[in-house]
Amino acid sequence: MSDDAKKMDEVLEEEVIEETSDEQAEEAQAEEKVEEQEAKANPEDEALNERYLRLMADFQNFKRRTEKEKSDIYAFANEKLIGELLNVIDNFERAMASGNEEDNFYKGMEMILKQLLGVIEKAGASEIKALGEDFDPNFHNAIMMEDSTEYESGKVTGVLQKGYVLNNKVIRPAMVKVAN
Repeated sequence: MSDDAKKMDEVLEEEVIEETSDEQAEEAQAEEKVEEQEAKANPEDEALNERYLRLMADFQNFKRRTEKEKSDIYAFANEKLIGELLNVIDNFERAMASGNEEDNFYKGMEMILKQLLGVIEKAGASEIKALGEDFDPNFHNAIMMEDSTEYESGKVTGVLQKGYVLNNKVIRPAMVKVAN
């Protein structure tokens, strides 16, 4: 090869290298612009994404809270009515305590009382066990203390008024006597 041919090859190679480096530089600039745009968009996207996640969490909490409130409403809707019926039951029991078990009127009253107790049990209310149990201020209201040979100290010796629970919530504590 002649010297001229070698020089031409070198010049062509330099032009190709320059063109390639120019193209690479342009590509690098384009990539930098894209990265800058992504970097600008990322904080906005992250903020929007974080806001979306917070709203989703708030919505989930709202749903959970409303479901709990709804179930509480259903569970305790009868609380006031049952509270009033408990007074009627107490009067039935007092009347029966002074009656004669052989009398037909007494037997009729007993049947009505059983039916009434069945209705409040269906609604979710139940009697608090008290006699002979350990005194628990969450379920019992101590009216008086007495000496007892039958029960040890801290035990309920007598029930003056029955207590009731509605769906595991005390609606009326039992009024009791407690052993010294």
